[in-house]
Amino acid sequence: MKKFVLILSLAFCLVSLSTSAQHKHKKSKGVTSVPNYQDHTDQNKFRQLDNELPTPNVYRTASGAPGHQYWQNTADYTMNLRLDDENQRIYGTEEITYTNASPDDLAYLWVQLDQNMRSPESETYQIQQGNLKDGVGLYEYFNMFHTFPGGFNIDHVKNADGIDFKVKVNHTMMRIDLEEPLKAGGSIKINIKWWYNINDRMEIGGRSGYEYFKEEDNYLYTIAQFFPRMAVYSDVTGWQNKQFLGRGEFTLPFGDYDVKLTVPSDMVVGATGEIQNVNEVLTTEQQARLEKAKTSEKPVIIITQAEAEKNETSRSKDSKTWHFKAKNVRDYGWCASRKFIWDAQGVQFGDRTVMAMSLYPKEGNPMWEMYSTKAIVLTLETYSKFTFDYPYPVAYSINGKSIGMEYPMICFNGGRTDKEGKFNDAVKYRTILVIVHEVGHNYFPMIINSDERQWTWMDEGLNTFLQYQTEKAWTDETGKTFPSRRGPAKLIVPYMGGDKRYISPIMTNSESINQFGNNAYGKPCTGLNILRETIMGPELFDHAFKTYASRWMFKHPSPADFFRTMEDASAVDLDWFWRGWFYTNDHCDVAITDVKEFKLNFSAPADGTSKEKVAKAIKKQADAGEFDPILQSIVRAKDPAKAYELVKNNITDTRKDKLKEATYFYQVDLKMIGGLVMPVIFKLEYEDGTNKEVRIPAEIWKMQNEKLEVTVSKVLITDKPVSKIVLDPNLETADTDTSNNTWLK
Repeated sequence: MKKFVLILSLAFCLVSLSTSAQHKHKKSKGVTSVPNYQDHTDQNKFRQLDNELPTPNVYRTASGAPGHQYWQNTADYTMNLRLDDENQRIYGTEEITYTNASPDDLAYLWVQLDQNMRSPESETYQIQQGNLKDGVGLYEYFNMFHTFPGGFNIDHVKNADGIDFKVKVNHTMMRIDLEEPLKAGGSIKINIKWWYNINDRMEIGGRSGYEYFKEEDNYLYTIAQFFPRMAVYSDVTGWQNKQFLGRGEFTLPFGDYDVKLTVPSDMVVGATGEIQNVNEVLTTEQQARLEKAKTSEKPVIIITQAEAEKNETSRSKDSKTWHFKAKNVRDYGWCASRKFIWDAQGVQFGDRTVMAMSLYPKEGNPMWEMYSTKAIVLTLETYSKFTFDYPYPVAYSINGKSIGMEYPMICFNGGRTDKEGKFNDAVKYRTILVIVHEVGHNYFPMIINSDERQWTWMDEGLNTFLQYQTEKAWTDETGKTFPSRRGPAKLIVPYMGGDKRYISPIMTNSESINQFGNNAYGKPCTGLNILRETIMGPELFDHAFKTYASRWMFKHPSPADFFRTMEDASAVDLDWFWRGWFYTNDHCDVAITDVKEFKLNFSAPADGTSKEKVAKAIKKQADAGEFDPILQSIVRAKDPAKAYELVKNNITDTRKDKLKEATYFYQVDLKMIGGLVMPVIFKLEYEDGTNKEVRIPAEIWKMQNEKLEVTVSKVLITDKPVSKIVLDPNLETADTDTSNNTWLK
């Protein structure tokens, strides 16, 4: 073991000398090097985010809350839809009532046409990359021959008087030009008639489409992004009219929906909203079962498997119209099939009953009957605990093969048993995971309505974080802990320590992200878990997170609103965390580079001691691994004798007692290799077999400049000898190299 003098100002002096050396111009053969401009700017990892965040204003405050003049436009829809089961088409008419609550007059309006992504001329297919030399998968191969006649067929776009609007379709966006600007505070009605061919999800993929069951010649439709939808106009982006290329999802205004769905009469329908004509679409027995489910403590079967199997053999030529209404939602989704089994359970939130309901074919049973609605209930309860009580009247989970997609009050989730109805734990937990995640999206972004087209992490990352909290709360008959795939810091280590060329900062536009799942789901989820468990603590974090959710429910938050609210509601400066974890692709790798042990030995020389004698005494102690705090405090004084006399005469009794204690000092030298700031956590293992954990806030690094080698030293004081020191003993900080985290005596 190395034993050296403990000089309190040593680290500062070394940094000062290093900084001075950095600023000296090197001369070689008469050429003077010019320092980089960054050498003269603040590069401290704790510098504030002011330059990166938008300036607060009357719409969005510096605290992260909506401002006193915050506004958002709304779009209400009345729709009549018909499902053509013979030709797999949807025909629709819609009347949009668009209200301009902004302070701006709008000369034109933008409408999203997401189905145009599937048109033969789609930019999505044009920009697909391929490398024949390195091999092409079957899915990529078939996409090279994209011939599906997809995309919207717009019959007309008219005003309330039946007069055609002038429109311009630009791929997945349609501009409606107004003869007169829509004034601030005004409303306008837009009538659109359209149809499109529904895609085979299993053949060409997609977030929406149909699944075909060849043995029965049957279809299961999971339908979304199926109607021309108003784009968002906001104080942050103006019109959010970025093209839909397939990855960046949706940014939509809130509104009320009145929807009538006409389907073959033997089909069962689920949709965003509450059924308005239960008496017309359900039998008397089904209605009674649904009523019973409202107060049941476990799921009640509304349509049994036997009834569903009988129904899937029918082929009615008649039609039936299901009528749904939904208030204050940002989108709409629905499903239809002859194959659906249906179960439901009521969930109480105060004096309200929310119906958790699942629709699934026999191919999902018995697993879906056992776990789907149970997972919905737990999700609503857990998410409500961290945010606010679930405000909608229903929450559907719909089973489709190989899918996971979310819309208000309804989501489409994969997970199937084998042909014999058997499933293993991997299939079971994967199915529950998907259900929890997609139901959870009701909160992020369906209610806390972030801009998915721009920032995937604001819905996927925050949602995955609460998914992890829900998984921790899951219990079933096996008694096993839920095998979470994301959340714990150790699970993100392989990604964080990977090749930086293929790792994007979280703050990257949705269409440009490398390693999409790790970046937009895993890393923000893990970061929030570290923030909660290691940096802030659950109490401060939960209050701040709940404040953010409550402030921005049914509104359009931006990243800055989240960052600012988390700090505003906790009094914790987190700019260093957002900067490192969200704005860079740095990783955490902190090394213990050295540990020096000292024992207390108060042996100050008598009065009149010379400066040279003091220095000699210190060296002698250092060689013996001893530390004298009084000598250390006076060694740099101009007159050591007077300094010693002053200390001796004024030291308190309490401090005199401390000087008599058998104390051990351990100077632990640390080096930040990965560049990502994290708290420092030590586990001290003593020679007597006991141990102790020491937690040091991330601010220990606050005086460091990222242009220089980042090092700090920490003195740990113990009353007994230490045999081992371990850094990050619980794997809480996603340290990518733990081989340099241990010191052994």
